[in-house]
This record gives sequence, structure tokens and C-alpha cells, in this order.
Amino acid sequence: MGEPHKDGSRTVFFELNGQPRDVQVMDRTLTTKTEAAPKAEAGNPLHVGAPMPGVVGRVLVSAGEEVKSGTKLFTLEAMKMETTIYAERSGKVAEVLVEAGEQVEAGDLLLRYAN
Repeated sequence: MGEPHKDGSRTVFFELNGQPRDVQVMDRTLTTKTEAAPKAEAGNPLHVGAPMPGVVGRVLVSAGEEVKSGTKLFTLEAMKMETTIYAERSGKVAEVLVEAGEQVEAGDLLLRYAN
């Protein structure tokens, strides 16, 4: 059994039919200190969500910055492929909720525009 991860899971190593295997399992004896990432609200024009799970490659904007429609906001990397996320609207960035190297799930809130 491996060391606990931040999310309260552990990697368990075992052998099945002579083949080494490993799986991630939640260790219910642990208490986690991490919160679930906030999700982007569908249809909310002030939210920019992750279109797919992956790792944030680059964050190209910062809070307080004015962006125009079509501006590059982030790059996401998944399975050796890179996807660029563009601004769908012009506006002022109120908050950037992720950093480069951070793992995100589909629908996680990446950026919030100011009103």
C-alpha cells in the first residue's frame, strides 16, 4: 500500500494471475483537507470551465487583465495533446482559479470574469 495522496486516496499494489497491478482506492480512515474544485455554471457567461480533464500547461492571463474575444487564456494538456482555451467574450478577468501544472477535471472553473 502506498502513501496517502492529497485527495485521501492511496495506491494499492497487488499481483493478479502473475501480473503486477496497482489501483487507486479511497482510504476512508483518512480525513482529507482538500476541497473539491468549484465547477463552472453552465450558461453563465462569467465562468470559463475546463472542456476536458487534463493538466493546465500555461496560464496566459491574470486577474485584473482586460481580454478581448478570441484571446488565448489557457493551454490544457491531456494524453500528449495540447488544447488552447480562448475567451468567448470580451471583459475584465476577476479571478484565475488555477495555476500551471494543476490537474483539472472537465467542468472545473478556471476563470471568472468581473460583472
